[in-house]
Amino acid sequence: MSKTILVTGANGQLGRAINIELAGGEYELYNTDITESEGVHAADITDLGKLRDLFKQVKPYSVINCAAYTAVDAQEKDVELSYKINALGPRNLSIAANESGSRLIQVSTDYVFPGDGDTPYNEFDPTAPKSVYGKTKLAGEQMVRDLAERYSIIRTAWLYGDGKNFVKTMLRLSESHDEVSVVDDQLGNPTSTAELARAIHFLMETDNYGLFHGTCEGITSWAEFTEEIFRLAGKATRVNHVTTEEYTAKNPSSAPRPSYSALDNMMLRLTGGYAFADWHEAIREYIEWLK
Repeated sequence: MSKTILVTGANGQLGRAINIELAGGEYELYNTDITESEGVHAADITDLGKLRDLFKQVKPYSVINCAAYTAVDAQEKDVELSYKINALGPRNLSIAANESGSRLIQVSTDYVFPGDGDTPYNEFDPTAPKSVYGKTKLAGEQMVRDLAERYSIIRTAWLYGDGKNFVKTMLRLSESHDEVSVVDDQLGNPTSTAELARAIHFLMETDNYGLFHGTCEGITSWAEFTEEIFRLAGKATRVNHVTTEEYTAKNPSSAPRPSYSALDNMMLRLTGGYAFADWHEAIREYIEWLK
């Protein structure tokens, strides 16, 4: 008998990667998003009553919450909407999951940290988010910790996959620009949704509960990441390294970006010996997939 996995935010980058990762196996996927589309059911994670009805109907074995409000700058003004989606949503999923006996896998972010360190953050380091996005995602984590009976929270960063993302933006710019300016003083871990989906699949088949970090291995800057993207894609576009201050002077943003938000996947190492691919390998796989 197949086990049903309920995926929220199924039309997003990670939701699509989850579908690819779990296809053809022992699981039956029940995909949801805020609007209905082919193969995807409409479900609003901010509506507890409707979520409870959905869980009674589907009886999911596990729930993977890929739904989130991720427009970092917009959330500085849309504070209540941000809390509604990023904190109230996980709260509601926790309650519904408890009632149906489901395990909840909550996806979080590197933005929960202050982003001013110089060594990778592990799961035991103190959080201190600077942006509304980071604050609401941390609130979502806390809701899951306080309410869910069986859960895994996995923090990730710099995601790219099937959808709108930094890699595709840079490749599009390379078609019409001889050079691009990219910040070189923000450091982190570029992570493919394919790698994150594999890690979620691994966690889902274990009794590893609690908090985990899940990013590709290795640390780089946005500028160096862009250079590797262009090299692999055979683009001649030059990358100008600029500071965040120089970049934001020409491209104002309302939310602060972390200067250092690299994550250390300590808990995955300690509890299961699981390792992500190096970011160089992951972006190579992704560029080949795009071709």
